[in-house]
Amino acid sequence: MSDTCDILISGGGIAGLTAAAAFAHAGFDVICVDPAPPVTERDAQGSDLRTTAILQPGQALMARCGLWDRLADEAAPLQIMRIVDAGGEQPEPRVVRDFRAADISDQPFGWNLPNWLLRRELVAHLATLSNVDFRPGMGTTTLFTRTAEARVGLSDGARVTARLVLACDGRASPMREAAGIPVHTTRYGQKALAFAATHPTPHDNVSTEIHRSGGPFTLVPLPDYKGSPSSAVVWMERGPRAMELMQMEEEAFNAAMTERSCGLYGPLTLASRRTVWPIISQRAERMAGERLALMAEAAHVVPPIGAQGLNMSLGDLRALLELAEARPEGLGDAQMLEAYHKARHSEVTVRVTGIDMLNRASMMGAQPLRDLRAAGLSALYSMAPVRKTLMQMGLGVR
Repeated sequence: MSDTCDILISGGGIAGLTAAAAFAHAGFDVICVDPAPPVTERDAQGSDLRTTAILQPGQALMARCGLWDRLADEAAPLQIMRIVDAGGEQPEPRVVRDFRAADISDQPFGWNLPNWLLRRELVAHLATLSNVDFRPGMGTTTLFTRTAEARVGLSDGARVTARLVLACDGRASPMREAAGIPVHTTRYGQKALAFAATHPTPHDNVSTEIHRSGGPFTLVPLPDYKGSPSSAVVWMERGPRAMELMQMEEEAFNAAMTERSCGLYGPLTLASRRTVWPIISQRAERMAGERLALMAEAAHVVPPIGAQGLNMSLGDLRALLELAEARPEGLGDAQMLEAYHKARHSEVTVRVTGIDMLNRASMMGAQPLRDLRAAGLSALYSMAPVRKTLMQMGLGVR
């Protein structure tokens, strides 16, 4: 069996599903495949309990392709990004700095949404689009390219002929591997716990990132859960400590995370199951090959700091979409893909490097280094032009 389309998307995570919606909205015929059917319920086994802050440029892209209307009512706005250094002898705040969206914009920095909910709404939206064929439970296995087209083998034995293959298939991307594009990987010996918590003190739409050692402890606003203020938590630690936390009895875990949060929101109570994720940085040597574009974690992986992960992926998508719409007759040709590589590779390299430095700083255990980190935060914050520039860079505003 053989199918033909404009774009074959390998990977049905949030980035791949968003790409399918965006390219379909632009008039292209899309097939999207993923070997794992999406889990779209919060408490179902295998659900992704991480959250994503959709920053302003990403929100504009989602609004443009008809997605945001489905998401807006579920999204928690992020008005303030609060950085807390708690690297002193005791686990308590010693430097607190607020980065306010109002200083640079009349909109929030972004809007936070649970990943399982994003998948649910994305899948529902794709079902309304006649030019998207979403095939969950099916993966890509082979890639053969010529100058005019690509042929992709699927796990059910079918073949798809496409003008462009978009690899959104993760850090171990089979399409990237098939194209022979090398990657540079950094391992930190860290893991991240992701879960939801409730707390008595309202978050007031503040995202709080607390630095001590081992990695940041981040609370990101969620809508109230069962009548209590709620936040999504990402707790990064060195691997052995993360696994110890993963196995703790719930009462002990609540006490440990309340202490790690410096009690800023009062006692924290676990409000979901715990999930654990390995932390790496990774960057592909090139963003494209013949008839193939790399996007999202197939192209770059970063630690969960500063809401950069999916928003870098949406930056990839914006660049590809602009090139495709400017020259639809050249979709997937060498000119388009070279332009895409030039548009994205340098920026991706800078962001991966910057987040790597921030993560290493957050991991610091030695007291003199933690003191230096606190002094650096205060110095950067005190310079208003630098502070505003950092906020604009974080948003990805051009």
